[in-house]
Amino acid sequence: MNNKQLRNVEWSILICTIILVAIGLFALFSASKATELEDFKKQIMWAVVSIPVLLITMFIDYKIIAKLSIGFYILSIILLIVVLLTSAVNGATSWFSLGPISIQPAEFAKIAVVLFLANVMSKMSRTEINKPLKLLMLIGIIILPVVLIVLQPDYGTAMAYIFATAIMLYVAGINKRYIIITLLILIISLPLLYFFVLPEHAKLRIDVYLNPYLDPRGAGYNIIQSKLAIGAGRLVGQGWMNGTQTHLGFLYPKTTDFIFAVIGEEMGFIVAATVIITYVILITKSIYIAKTAKDSLGAYIAMGIAGIFIFHMTENIGMAMGLLPITGVPLPFVSYGGSSLLTNLILIGLLLNISSKRQKNLFIE
Repeated sequence: MNNKQLRNVEWSILICTIILVAIGLFALFSASKATELEDFKKQIMWAVVSIPVLLITMFIDYKIIAKLSIGFYILSIILLIVVLLTSAVNGATSWFSLGPISIQPAEFAKIAVVLFLANVMSKMSRTEINKPLKLLMLIGIIILPVVLIVLQPDYGTAMAYIFATAIMLYVAGINKRYIIITLLILIISLPLLYFFVLPEHAKLRIDVYLNPYLDPRGAGYNIIQSKLAIGAGRLVGQGWMNGTQTHLGFLYPKTTDFIFAVIGEEMGFIVAATVIITYVILITKSIYIAKTAKDSLGAYIAMGIAGIFIFHMTENIGMAMGLLPITGVPLPFVSYGGSSLLTNLILIGLLLNISSKRQKNLFIE
C-alpha cells in the first residue's frame, strides 16, 4: 500500500471501531468482575490476536482475497457441518471447544460468504443477476450456510446472513418484482412458520417479545431486567462497576446478549447514545465506501459488511430495549466473544482495504 492509498483510507472507520472496542472492554471489566474478569481477559487476548490479522487484511489487495473466496466458502461449509456433530452448549451445537477457548464457525463463515457472493455477483451484469437461474444460483450460495446455521440452532446469525444478502442484491439492482414476490411469500409464510415449523422455545421468544409479563419469572425475565437496567442508568448512569442489576445477578447473560444494558445502567444515556451514534457513523461510512469503491467487487463486499453491522447493531440493541425479539446475536466489538471480535475486525480490515483503492469521484452504476 503506497502513500497515496494510505491517505485515501477512511480512517474514521478505524476510529469508530477503537471507540466501540474501548467502551466494550470497560463494560466487560465490570460485567465479568464476579468471575475474576475471565471474559474480560479473554477479550483482551482476542483483541491482541485480532489486530495483526486486521492489518494483514488491510494490506493484501481485496481482489486477491476475493479470488480465494471459493476455498474459504468450502472450508466454512465443512466446519458448519462438523460443528453439528459436537456436544451442545446451552442447547446449541455452535462451538468448537479447544480447551478454554471456544470457536464459532458461523461467525467466520460471514467473511467467506460475503466475499464469495460478492465475487460471483461482480462477474455478472445487472441483466444477468435478474435472470431466474442466475438469481437462484446466488440464493443457493447463501441458503446452504443458512440452513446449517439454523440446524445448530442459531436463528439470529442466520438472519444476519439473509439480511446482508438482501442488501447486496438490492445494491446490485435486483428487479422490483422479485422484492414484491419475496415480501408476499414472507407475509404468507410467517404465520405458517410460527404455527407449524418453529420449535416451542422460538415461539415462546416471540410471545414474550409481544408481552414480557406473560412469563415474568421465566422467558420474560431477562428482557424485563434489561429494560430495568437501562432505565435505572438515566442520564449519566449509576457509575462504573456500580450497576445494581449488573452486580446483583439480575442481568443475564450480561457479557454477551445484554452488554448494552450494562452500558446503559452504569454509564447512562449519554454513553449509550454515543455507542449508537458511533455505529451509525461506522455504517454510514461503510456505505460511503461502497458508493466510492473502485469496482463492483469492492462495492458489494462493503455493502455486505454494512448489512451485517446494521443487523447486529439493530437486533442486539433492539432486544436489550425490548423493541425486538431476543435472538442472541452479539453487539459487534462490544459483546464478549473472540470469534465475533476477530470476524468483525477482519471485516473492518476489508473496509479499510477497499477504501484505500477507491476513487472518490466515482459511484457504482
